[in-house]
Amino acid sequence: MDVEGLLLAVDRVAGGRWAAYRVDEVGRTGEPVLRGFRQVTLLLAVILGFAVGAVAGAALLHEQGNDLATVVWGRLVVILGLTVSLFYFLSRARRGWWWAYSRLRLFSLVFPVVAVTTCAIPGLYPEWMVIEQLAVAAVLLLVAVVLTSPGVATVYARPQRRPGAADPAGAAAPPPA
Repeated sequence: MDVEGLLLAVDRVAGGRWAAYRVDEVGRTGEPVLRGFRQVTLLLAVILGFAVGAVAGAALLHEQGNDLATVVWGRLVVILGLTVSLFYFLSRARRGWWWAYSRLRLFSLVFPVVAVTTCAIPGLYPEWMVIEQLAVAAVLLLVAVVLTSPGVATVYARPQRRPGAADPAGAAAPPPA
């Protein structure tokens, strides 16, 4: 089975119009980017540890007869899925796919806002889960700090189109007005 071919098919869907755009290899293999991606890998591993620990803790509580709300189980599954998707985006960004870096940066900024907002709803989550969600939000904000640092953000700057130039994804640009 051609795994890279399958991943490229997923990239075409996930990457949208920028799916074919890759960052210059010289830039993405420079020390600032490599160091930044190593830091992001470590931070995502921490989030994965939180997520697995939270699921294990919830399973233990359930086993001990505690009834957990469906929203708790749903949120735990979402965090696990989020973490897996962030690792996927990181792996694709390491290969130079700009869209993957963009998604990783966006999610690291948006999901903390969602986590803090939902934690602010009284009684929605048990106290232990509020603490876990806030910890995940804090670590994701650290991911955002690393991804927006000059050494990484400069290399992964948003691609620019010139009027009349071809789209990096291969589609023709609209004619100049």
